[in-house]
Amino acid sequence: MGRAEARRARQGSARRTKPKEKKSGIRRFFTWKKLLGAFLGVCLLGILGFIGLYLYVDIPQGNSAAKLQSNVFKYADGKVMARVGDVNRETVPLDRIPKDVQRTFVAAENKSFYDDSGVDLKGTLRGVLNTLRGQGKQGGSTITQQYVKNYYLSQEQTVSRKLQEIVISLKVDQKFKKDAILAGYINTSYYGRGAYGIQAAAQAYYGKDVEKLTVSEGAYLASLLQAPSQYDISTATPAGKKRVKERWAYTLDNMVEMKWLSAADRAKQTFVNPKAPKPLPGLSGQTSYLVKQAKQELFAQGVDETEFEAGGWTVTLGIDKKKQQALEKSVKRKLSVDLDPKKRKVDADAQLGATSVDPKSGHIVAMYGGDGYPKHYTNNATRSDYQPASTFKPLILASAMENSAVTQDGNPITPNTIYDGRNRRPVVGGDIGFAPPNEDEHSYGKISVQTAMNNSVNAVFAQMGADVGLEKVKETAVSLGMDGSKIDTKPAMTLGTMGASPLQMAGVYATLDNHGKKVTPTLVKKAVHPVNGVETEVPLKDPIGDQVLSRRTADTLTSVLTGVVSDGTASEAVKNTAYKAAGKTGTSDDNKSAWFVGYTPKLVTAVGMFGEAPKGGAQVSLKGAGGGGRVNGGGYPARVWADYTESALGGDAGADFDLDTDLGAAIPSTPPPTPSDTPSTPATPSHKPSKTPSETPSSPSGRPTDTASGEPSDPATPSDPGSSPPGGQDGGGNGGHTEKPPGGGTDVGNKPDSFTGIN
Repeated sequence: MGRAEARRARQGSARRTKPKEKKSGIRRFFTWKKLLGAFLGVCLLGILGFIGLYLYVDIPQGNSAAKLQSNVFKYADGKVMARVGDVNRETVPLDRIPKDVQRTFVAAENKSFYDDSGVDLKGTLRGVLNTLRGQGKQGGSTITQQYVKNYYLSQEQTVSRKLQEIVISLKVDQKFKKDAILAGYINTSYYGRGAYGIQAAAQAYYGKDVEKLTVSEGAYLASLLQAPSQYDISTATPAGKKRVKERWAYTLDNMVEMKWLSAADRAKQTFVNPKAPKPLPGLSGQTSYLVKQAKQELFAQGVDETEFEAGGWTVTLGIDKKKQQALEKSVKRKLSVDLDPKKRKVDADAQLGATSVDPKSGHIVAMYGGDGYPKHYTNNATRSDYQPASTFKPLILASAMENSAVTQDGNPITPNTIYDGRNRRPVVGGDIGFAPPNEDEHSYGKISVQTAMNNSVNAVFAQMGADVGLEKVKETAVSLGMDGSKIDTKPAMTLGTMGASPLQMAGVYATLDNHGKKVTPTLVKKAVHPVNGVETEVPLKDPIGDQVLSRRTADTLTSVLTGVVSDGTASEAVKNTAYKAAGKTGTSDDNKSAWFVGYTPKLVTAVGMFGEAPKGGAQVSLKGAGGGGRVNGGGYPARVWADYTESALGGDAGADFDLDTDLGAAIPSTPPPTPSDTPSTPATPSHKPSKTPSETPSSPSGRPTDTASGEPSDPATPSDPGSSPPGGQDGGGNGGHTEKPPGGGTDVGNKPDSFTGIN
């Protein structure tokens, strides 16, 4: 035997004698062979299960029309407010629908429609996984699947219903021609405005029969199906309008890609605005706004719009019927009786919206949106295109206290802090020059924050915004419920130049009333619908949220705002009422809006008055409405608020605010010093700023003044004492001193010893 053979023999012997290594621990159970076997086994079971399901599930009888019924809307006490649900549906054969219009639906929803098997397995799997994860609506459905869901099944979001949809879609695709499926889809889909099917939609949106629809109009109707209410261009938000126009363009671009529309014809297409919506039968006045807002709330919380419009729902609102009636009567008594469009053109421009909220439950108990359908389709209570003006000022003080902000002199900002209230006083510390005017160019001397709030002094809050930091002010505003996308962090924001709705402002002030615990005003208290014959309640979000302001800050703001009612811009309308009240007025740039947002311990109400041109809806001035001059927040809005609040509270008006603070107008002042304690140096007489006419316009100057304008160019130079309120002096510097009795709502007479000029 040679050496090579001997070596191989030794190696073989070694291998035979080497003990076999034992697998230990988890490796004994999870080998690659076992894992592969398990995977294949699961796949086999899944295939067998699907085959079984396919054999078991038949195409059911179409029953969508049979299930359609009314939706019932109720007041908080259970009494019926409205029944909505007269179904607007008309089925048309496919040959009545222009070919180009048919193709818009395929281009918008399912480009592979004519080639697929009726199911998008990848998209469906993604939808099933989303459902299992609780991530809301499923995606990836083909036109066939959507038709099956509309006609054969329900809109419920469950895995079992999705599996049924897949099986039935495969069978429908095998049984029916594509044109029949497309016709069924177009005729059973919900387009908004109560319209089921393309014929009803053509009439609802364009006032014409389906045969006369253009490709542009067809593309819009096809785009609507994704979100009918959000994409109705007549009532959509700016974001909704943008998205539906993008989807309209996407649809037409897909038609070009699929050779159904030439590039030249695509270039000729323009977006055709539909007609204004008509009111649904039986809906008018305030009910029209309440029903629409309730539906929008439900859709925002995940209720499927198509399922809801199929009917059978019972929706209970937080609306108190007596309070609702009281609000409507107060608008008539305190505003409408003064308006005469035949005598004064401006009276036709006056609009008013209001939202009233229970601060403990967060439910909206009354809402006024305008004249109602068909006179006015926009709900003034929820519109957010007008400036809230000086109703924003309390949020600046809230942000200052929450962030422990200090003045330019390093003094903590509280209601007692002294600021310079000179008219057009340049703001110190900002990156952009800003010197806003006070109302009527009125100049104040050194005044407390409390007095500045009472009289809505722009100069003080413009400086305070710079002291706190505009970004921090914005953060506070957003945490309280304002829309951050509408807040531009520039100095003018301190004057309330962003957009806001009475609904939003009611939530902000309700949070103050609720000791800093977030209140998101909510209309719907309960929503019930049948699922497989069983009444099922939809889980709704709690209107009461987390603590977003400390109780001390919130209660201090309430204390401060009682001064606006007792001794400030709202005192004429609200003072000497039978109930405790706090609030803030506001009057916007060019008098296009006027506000009063006020509250008692048990009720918060925001009232906004807006100038809107009857044709085109442009914002216009309210000046002269009702036969007066400027319309201020302390005028009509405060009068409506006071009249409604007295009626709404009735005999329940005796409650007092439970405040955890030692600051603000609601806290009794410390008695003045006795003569023996008075310094030997003669003191400047105590002054109180003269009463200004109701409210401060939010018209920012944006320019530091100079001597040529009649105002001192050096803010450290005292102005003529004659321009100050009685007993006061204009002084330089930001101030920031608290040389006044703790909790006092008015200014001290003595000039602080440590008062210095601007650094």
